[in-house]
Amino acid sequence: MSELLRTPLYPLYSKQPGVRCIDFGGWELPVQFIGIQKEHEAVRTQAGLFDVSHMGEFLVHGEQAEAFLQGMLTNDVSKLEPGQAQYTLMCYPDGGVVDDLLVYKLAEEQYMLVVNASNITKDWEWLQQHLTGGVMMENQSDVTALLALQGPEAERILSCLTDADVTALGTYRFLQQVPVAGVYALISRTGYTGEDGFELYLNSADAPAVWKALLEAGQPHGLVPAGLGARDTLRFEAKLPLYGQELSPTISPLEAGVGFFVKWDKGDFIGRTALEEQKQNGVPRKLVGIEVIERGIPRPHYPVHADGVLIGEITTGTQSPTLKRNLGLALIDSKYTAIGTPLEVEIRGKKLKAEVVKAPFYKKQAPSKGVNPS
Repeated sequence: MSELLRTPLYPLYSKQPGVRCIDFGGWELPVQFIGIQKEHEAVRTQAGLFDVSHMGEFLVHGEQAEAFLQGMLTNDVSKLEPGQAQYTLMCYPDGGVVDDLLVYKLAEEQYMLVVNASNITKDWEWLQQHLTGGVMMENQSDVTALLALQGPEAERILSCLTDADVTALGTYRFLQQVPVAGVYALISRTGYTGEDGFELYLNSADAPAVWKALLEAGQPHGLVPAGLGARDTLRFEAKLPLYGQELSPTISPLEAGVGFFVKWDKGDFIGRTALEEQKQNGVPRKLVGIEVIERGIPRPHYPVHADGVLIGEITTGTQSPTLKRNLGLALIDSKYTAIGTPLEVEIRGKKLKAEVVKAPFYKKQAPSKGVNPS
């Protein structure tokens, strides 16, 4: 068995009482510090700090960088201006998803791609296979740390450690070379929790000092370190997809409900023909929210039935920490996706009553600043 990878922050949190680390895609990462429920509530009401340094970062630059990314990604990279980020997907020719990722336009002809940790090698090889002249790539994953500060108090906490006006930073915008606790970071405002918050990209060697400074500055504001467990329940309530569950090589963006990020007027891109066919003919499956009415919690891969037949499965499910309801996301036959449709979820051989419900299950009350993440 190969040794698990660790982020630069592992030596700090591995010594904390109560922290529990797990194997997450080959990385030894904290699933919780003080408990998933408490960490979840802290992010919803105050703030949480996540170590997501396992994510991958690729630099793409050159005079043909924009054209290259336009052909590889579903969103319209040409709409970006320096200082703006964008959510997008990278597809196979059949419309299945290689990965979902963020694109940061650092400058003219210079971009940063932020990819899922489990897909770093696969994504790099896929991009390299299609690399064209006038484009250069650098894999910065091993030298880049990433901290995510999320929650209603995030803006107040970060402002304690920098003179930059982060209050004016719009959604899906970023600032480069920002001094934070004595080091320089790229600060963005995207988020993966359904709450306001910031991401700090910085040199791996600087991450421990910034982690400690943020926790110290955030203590009066209720900031707690948070693990993968709370990150998953938070993004689930906001219906934010997780690669490997809501998105995969066999699940298209249109099936997963993120077709908004497929731009048809941008020109050709890998997967376009297959996705256009799905759009024209309709997708056979759709991702929906479901609630188990009887006593039982839906979990990934639990079968979903309707009219006595198997119609799909749960992709993510849990008892919502915020709403205290047994909720799930399910990829099911499109004929059964109307709100209120009665379903059955099979849990340990027993079929429990459920129904299709509106998702996202949770939306924060305060309006987001800045632009739409298009």
